[in-house]
Amino acid sequence: MSALILVTGGTGLVGQAIKYVIETEPEGSRFGKKPGEKWIFASSSEGDLRDAEQTKKLFEKYKPTHVIHLAALVGGLFKNMKYKATFLRDNTLINDNVLHTSHLTGVTKLISCLSTCVYPDKVEYPLDETKIHLGLPHESNFGYAHAKRMVDIANHAYKDQFGSNFTSAIPTNVFGPHDNFDLEDAHVIPALLHKCYLSKKNGTPFIVGGTGKPLRQFIYSRDLAKLFIWQLREYDDVEPIIFSVGEDEEVSIKQVTDAIVKAMDFKGEYTFDTTKADGQFRKPASNKKLLSLIGDFQFTPFEKALDETVKWFLENYDTARTGKNRKTT
Repeated sequence: MSALILVTGGTGLVGQAIKYVIETEPEGSRFGKKPGEKWIFASSSEGDLRDAEQTKKLFEKYKPTHVIHLAALVGGLFKNMKYKATFLRDNTLINDNVLHTSHLTGVTKLISCLSTCVYPDKVEYPLDETKIHLGLPHESNFGYAHAKRMVDIANHAYKDQFGSNFTSAIPTNVFGPHDNFDLEDAHVIPALLHKCYLSKKNGTPFIVGGTGKPLRQFIYSRDLAKLFIWQLREYDDVEPIIFSVGEDEEVSIKQVTDAIVKAMDFKGEYTFDTTKADGQFRKPASNKKLLSLIGDFQFTPFEKALDETVKWFLENYDTARTGKNRKTT
């Protein structure tokens, strides 16, 4: 069968990982490219998805049969706290345009990418697929979380009214090659990696914000890419599905930092600045549903994934998203 898969946010962390997997896995294999498939990895330069007209033009240009919707306005903890209205509005517009245009153009299947921050702040752990709407999200990413949460509501609404095959994935913390390493708004691993790099280069102390005690589940972008490809082909339920390593794979920020120091061969002084906010202490998510459906799946060991990410960062430092090319407005 011929299929055209449009990946929005295709030049970002997860989009580039999907591209890597599609290009490197054996053709016709479980995660490889299937005969007759065409993959398009669209970037924001091809159309501003906040704009309905530009979204429509993008769909007219490629005529996708399937969509993996990754495009979003994202940022780290401090950016989320500062720009709640912007994060809410921009993401609501992007999601509404992509879902509605997919519906209007008869897209066979649409997968949207959510985030574990959609979950209520006060919730019984581990997180699972049934707990998204049981309370308000954490105050720190209120705008973003609500916009993402509405995608799940919209998926159900389109299915109930039109029979649409719209679903979503909820990854835990993603990292890997092509990440955003901009110190102003990067997530924890790329931010620490970039800081450690600069400390090594400049011979300055490597100071990490917070206590180092919070625990997180990190998923390697190339593992996540395989899960999206699996979901596209083998999962047809409207209910979201958590994409995560097991609860026993939680690592502390200190363990992450130690691994970065090792991978970077950093020999300087490194300390934790405990006056800085930690964010949530832990928010473990269960991958029981995923594993019950996908069967045998091997996650890349954390240190191996981190080594590969560090290697990519060092080799691509001049072109990576580090903030040094940031347009000043």
